Amino acid sequence: MTRSDVVAAARAEIGTPFRHQGRQPGKALDCAGLLIAVADAAGMDYIDRADYSRRPSGGLLESALDAQPCLMRVGSMVPGDVLLMRFAGDPQHLAIYAGFNEAYEDAGIVHALLQARKVCEHRLTDEWRSRIVRIYRFSGVEA
Repeated sequence: MTRSDVVAAARAEIGTPFRHQGRQPGKALDCAGLLIAVADAAGMDYIDRADYSRRPSGGLLESALDAQPCLMRVGSMVPGDVLLMRFAGDPQHLAIYAGFNEAYEDAGIVHALLQARKVCEHRLTDEWRSRIVRIYRFSGVEA
């Protein structure tokens, strides 16, 4: 699997309705569900947890990512990486870094966003960049 394949798998879910703890590609996903859908599409091993609230706390989301057999922490972003983000307090959101998107001539992210009520892609603005807490990469993904 390549980074482009990861981004394509995430983009394939654009428009999928948002649902907390959603795990049905094309029907209902949340931000963790999108990550699971991408890992599943790539045939990767993962641990799925559905015991989280709308606002995970106590480091739950970060520890869940650290426990994933298909992910490793990295220091800088490349397309296909998983971004752990915070709005306030503990990290509580995930996105896939899509890299450059010609449609809006900037870097983008794909994520299931409650406010948008669906999986969407948009610019990785300075505001969104400031929310990034950790970066993870799928193991075995090639350039």
